[in-house]
Amino acid sequence: MIRIAAVGDLHVAPEVAGTYRERLGALPEHADVLLVAGDLTRHGTVEEGKVAAAELRDLGVPVITVLGNHDHHSDAEDEITKVLEDAGITVLEGDGTVLDCGGTRLGVAGGKGFGGGFAGKCASDFGERPMKAFVEETKDFAGRLGAALLGLECDVRVCLTHYAPVPDTLAGEPPEIYPFLGSYLIAEAIDATDTDLAIHGHAHMGSEKGLTPGGVRVRNVALPVIQQAYAVYAMESERAAAR
Repeated sequence: MIRIAAVGDLHVAPEVAGTYRERLGALPEHADVLLVAGDLTRHGTVEEGKVAAAELRDLGVPVITVLGNHDHHSDAEDEITKVLEDAGITVLEGDGTVLDCGGTRLGVAGGKGFGGGFAGKCASDFGERPMKAFVEETKDFAGRLGAALLGLECDVRVCLTHYAPVPDTLAGEPPEIYPFLGSYLIAEAIDATDTDLAIHGHAHMGSEKGLTPGGVRVRNVALPVIQQAYAVYAMESERAAAR
């Protein structure tokens, strides 16, 4: 069994430095890994990135994160990524990684993701060039995500994004902004790759639990939703038992 701690939307800044880290002291007692679903910072500055790195470094378990839309706001996402990686934190963007958790291989693939909406009520790549570019951003990400998930040699496969793959976990948000909170294309990549769990953030007023059309569990771990330092999901794998 693998215990996955997950949280998103920390939105740290210098004035709250150390506040979130204070809540992580017992993390190794409850989890084997911490997944962070983006929006580590408020405005995406390098200074805020350094605060986030200090909050998440040397916690006693591996930390894997993706960036969110806030982390891109100041166009310093590459610098923030380097700061996090220098602190020993794995940052995913359309790729994946595999960890050995007590003999069970945990594979995590992911990235920020993007919007576009959900089946029946979504944007299409028709018309003006800006609309085509909007949809193509998500199509490109979903393709890279699917390839990364499929390429993981693991016993438990997890998808980690900032944007949502399903509308279920957006319940509570205004329906008018659903297209800016996620895309069904992310769920299609998940359902095509024998994924066990999908984790995302972004929707602060959403709901925690949902399912993809293929029946994969989806969890919204935005801090305002889970209302605790992290949620823990225990995962067992038939693939591990069959080895």
